Amino acid sequence: MLKSYLKTAWRNLIRNKGYAIINVTGLITGFVAFGLIILYVADEMSYDRFNTNADRIVRVVQHARWNGNEVDEAVTSAPFAPALQAAFPEIENTVRIDVEGGAVITYKDKKIKQDDIIFADKSLPEIFSYQFLYGDPHTALSNPQSIVLTESLADKIFGNANDAVDQTIYMEDNNPAVVTAVIKDIPSNSHLRFSAVRPLPESYMQEGWKNYHYYTYLLLKKGVDYRSLEKKLPAFAARTIQQQMNISDYVMELQPLSAIHLHSALSYELSRNGSITSVYAFIALAILIILIAIINYINLTTACSSTRMKEVGIRKVVGSGKGNIAGMFITESVLVAFMAATISAVVIHFVLPFFNQLVGKELSIGRFGIAETLLIVACFSLLTCVIAGIYPALFLAGFKTIPALKGQVRSPFSGILLRRSLVVFQFAVTVILICASIIIYKQLHYALHANLGFNKDQVLTFHIDNEKVREQIPALKARLLQSPTIEAVSAAGNPIGNNDLGGLGYKFESPEGDFSTPSVPAQELMVDAGFLQTMDISLLKGRNFSDLIPSDRYGAALINETLVKKMGWKDPVGKRMKFPVDDKGTTAERTVVGVVRDFHTYSLQYKIEPLVMVMPPVSSMEDNLYVKIAKGKIPEGLAYLKDTYHRFDPANIAVYHFLDQNFALQYADEEKEGKIAFIFAVLAVLIACLGLFGLVSFTARQRTKEIGIRKVLGASVMSLVSMLSRDFLKLVIISALVSFPISWLIMHAWLKNFAYKTEISWWIFVAGAAASVVIALVTVSFQAIKAAMANPVSSLRTE
Repeated sequence: MLKSYLKTAWRNLIRNKGYAIINVTGLITGFVAFGLIILYVADEMSYDRFNTNADRIVRVVQHARWNGNEVDEAVTSAPFAPALQAAFPEIENTVRIDVEGGAVITYKDKKIKQDDIIFADKSLPEIFSYQFLYGDPHTALSNPQSIVLTESLADKIFGNANDAVDQTIYMEDNNPAVVTAVIKDIPSNSHLRFSAVRPLPESYMQEGWKNYHYYTYLLLKKGVDYRSLEKKLPAFAARTIQQQMNISDYVMELQPLSAIHLHSALSYELSRNGSITSVYAFIALAILIILIAIINYINLTTACSSTRMKEVGIRKVVGSGKGNIAGMFITESVLVAFMAATISAVVIHFVLPFFNQLVGKELSIGRFGIAETLLIVACFSLLTCVIAGIYPALFLAGFKTIPALKGQVRSPFSGILLRRSLVVFQFAVTVILICASIIIYKQLHYALHANLGFNKDQVLTFHIDNEKVREQIPALKARLLQSPTIEAVSAAGNPIGNNDLGGLGYKFESPEGDFSTPSVPAQELMVDAGFLQTMDISLLKGRNFSDLIPSDRYGAALINETLVKKMGWKDPVGKRMKFPVDDKGTTAERTVVGVVRDFHTYSLQYKIEPLVMVMPPVSSMEDNLYVKIAKGKIPEGLAYLKDTYHRFDPANIAVYHFLDQNFALQYADEEKEGKIAFIFAVLAVLIACLGLFGLVSFTARQRTKEIGIRKVLGASVMSLVSMLSRDFLKLVIISALVSFPISWLIMHAWLKNFAYKTEISWWIFVAGAAASVVIALVTVSFQAIKAAMANPVSSLRTE
C-alpha cells in the first residue's frame, strides 16, 4: 500500500511540475530560515554549558541602592571569595578573575600585543573545564611567574604549540613568564574568553572590600541548590561588605554560570552578553516563518485540487475509503517535505558561512552530531508534513463521489474563510517584520549619527603600553602636532565609547560647608588639559584644566551638567569634593573648577551619568592618547602617527581605534538583529507571495467559466484583473491593520533597551503596509492577468 502511495505521489508531482516546484520551493525557504534561526538560538542557549561543572558554578554579583543612587555590578572585591568559602561549607572552591591583563609579549625577536590576557587564582582549572594539551592543570598556575597559553597564541609565539611548555616569554617591563601549559582555544560559546592566564599577584589579594574589579565564581558542592545558599547571603553581607560601605539596601546575587550570557546585563560584564528576550523573539520568528511555509503549502495544494477531483471520484467508485485517500495525500505531503528537507540541508550547508559572517558565530549544521542531526531533520520533516498535509488530505478526501466525478467541489473543508484567514495571517507577519526592520534601521541610524556632545569624527585612540613612553607624552604630543595632518592631541586614562569607565563614590560639600551629605557615585575620567579642545567639548562655566597651574593635577576637577543637576547646584564652581584613596578611610579633596556640557561616554543604551573629570596625578595613568586627524588626511595622518610613535617606542606598534568605531561596536548586536530581521522578512514575504499565488490560482480555476462569460460579454482584461485582485488586496489591507498594534508593541519593547531612542512614527506602518500591498498586487496581478487573457472558448468548455 505504501509503495503504491509513493508511486502515485511521485507521478502526481511529475505531472504537475509547476505546482510541485512552487510547493517544494516554499517549504525549502521555510526550512532554511527555520534551520538557520534554530542553529543561532541553540548556540545562544549553549553558552558555558561545555563546562563539566556548569550546573554547580555560580558567579557572585552585587546590587546596591542609596539616596537615589544605584549600582548593579558584575564585579566584586578581593575578599569576597575567601570570606564566602570560609563562611559556607556548601562552597567547594572559589576563583577570582581580573581582566586587567593586556600586555605586549616578547619572545626573541617577536613582539605580540595581546589584550585578552587575564589574571586568576590557581584554582581556575579546577572549576572551569579547559582542555589541557600540554602541562599539568593542577600545577599550571602555582608559580607566580607562570603563564598558561591557548593553542592559537602558542602557535603565534612559537610557531608550534608543541614547543611552548617551559619556554620563557617576557611581559611588560621585561618581566619573565614561564609557559607551564597550553590549552585548547576557549570555545566561542563562553562568556569568559581569553588567550592567556597568569596567576593573581599576591599584592592583589591583599586589597580591601571597596576595590571592585574582580569576577568571583563559586563551585558549589554536589547537591547544593544555589538558591538555598543565596538566602543565607544577606546575613553575610550585613556583617562584611555593608559595614564597609555603610549602606543598608544591598543584595548579593548568585548567577548560575549557564544563565550569565542570556540573563545578565550588569555593569562591567566580561563580554557582550546576549538577551533571552532576543532569543524568544527569534524562536517566535522561526515558528512564524515555518507556519507561513505550511500555510503556503496548504493553499497551493488546495489550489490545484480541482485537477485531482475526478481521480478522487474514481478511487471512491472502485472502493477507496476516506482513510485510504487521506493516507495517499499525506504520503504525498511526506514525500514533498522530505524532498524539501533534504535540499534545505544542502542549502543551509552552503549559506551557513555567510550567515556566520553576518551573526559573528561559528555555527555548524552538524553541531549536534551527524546521527543526531539526521534524526532531528527526519522528525522535524515528519511533523511538518503531517501538520501541512492534514488539511489538504481531509479537503481532498472529503469530496463526494458524484460531484467529484463531475469536477464539482462540495466539501465541508472547503470554507473560503479559512483560506482567507491564512492569507491575513501570512501578510500580517510579513508587515510586522517589514515594520520591525524599518524601526531597527531607524534606531541604528539615530544612534550612529546622534549628537554625542563631542566630535568623534577623525578622532582615534590607542593605548600606550610602555610606561617610559608615558613619561614622554608632552614631547610625543609636540612632535605629533608638528604635522599639518594632526589637528589636536590629548592624553587620557581611558578611551570613551567602550562602556567600561570606572567610577568612585564622591562626597560633595554641603551648603553648610561640611561633607555630611551621602556619597554620590560618578564616572571618573582622567584627562589632560587638551582633552576638551581635542574632542570639541563645550565648557559651560568656570575654566578648563591648565598645565600652568600645578595644583590642577592633584586638586582640580571638571564635572558635567548631569552631576550639577543631581546636586541641585546653581553655582558649582568652587565646590569641594572628597573621594576615597584606600580602604582604610583615607580621602583626598578636589575643587570644581569648571562645568562641561553633557557628552556621552557610553553608547545610547545608557543614560548620561554624573561625571567627574580629573587630571592624571602621575604620568603612568596617562596611558591612552587621543589624536584628531585633519579632514581628508587620514592616510597621511596615520602614516605620520605610526612613524612618530615608532621613534618613541621602537618595540611596540600603535594599535589605534577610531572613536566612531568604538561607539558603533556597541550597537553590533542591534545591527545584527536588524540584518537578521530584514533577511527573514524578505524570506517571509517570498513565502507569503507563493501562498497568495496559490490562492489566486485556486480562485481563478473556480471562476474559469465566469471569466469566460464575462469576456464574451465584453469585459476588458483590466476589469477582470480588478475583479480577481480586489478581494485579495482587501485581505492584505486587513492584515496590515491587524499588524499595526502588534508591531508597535513589539518595537516599543525593543526600544526600551536604549536610554535615547528614535520615535516610532506613523509613516513606518504606512510604509510597511504600502510595501505589502505593492508586493501582493504584483503577485496577484501576474496570475490574474494570465487568467483574464485566457481564450474564453477554452474557459466555457470547462464543464
